[in-house]
Amino acid sequence: MEVNAEETSENFYHERQHFQFCLLHCLNNLLQGKKSFSRKELDSIADGLPTAILRPSVPNPLSLIFKPHRNAVTGNYDANVLMSALNAREKEVVWFDHRKGIEVLLSELAKYGDRLLGMIVNFPTRKLLGIWQGRHWVAVRKLHGMWYNLDSENAAPVCYVNGEEDLRDYLNFVISTKGVVIFVLNGMGTLSGEKS
Repeated sequence: MEVNAEETSENFYHERQHFQFCLLHCLNNLLQGKKSFSRKELDSIADGLPTAILRPSVPNPLSLIFKPHRNAVTGNYDANVLMSALNAREKEVVWFDHRKGIEVLLSELAKYGDRLLGMIVNFPTRKLLGIWQGRHWVAVRKLHGMWYNLDSENAAPVCYVNGEEDLRDYLNFVISTKGVVIFVLNGMGTLSGEKS
């Protein structure tokens, strides 16, 4: 069971969807506005990343819009930008292998304990009557003891009022659609067993 956070007394930071800037909104919603990112900063991160493809010697006018790690007009940043941006904020990114299933996911989630800032999920979407296919970034975070889906396409954060049970259902949906679950941890390189 989910409930819109507007119906609760909690007041959380929540950016709404604009063009294809869901990664920007996702990061800022995850960070709850603290050390948030601007479009200019993510553009700079994207443009500073190396490209695996050699650029042709003949200029391509589309390269002004379709950059290697982003779309210059609408956003649509890739996973390389996500990882670099979070590393710049001293956050560790741990990708979950969806083939392991929901039980392993929940076990890994529990092992991170207090180091866990939250999760970022990415899953396929269809819009415009199924004509346009893409992917969408969403932040999920525990705030004041409750799990919240901070999807920028929602009017407000969505609280999982049944806690772990609702969270399990949502994460199971994500991995069943071959979506990605990413754990975001505070600090760098101090997984359990290592000293910080």
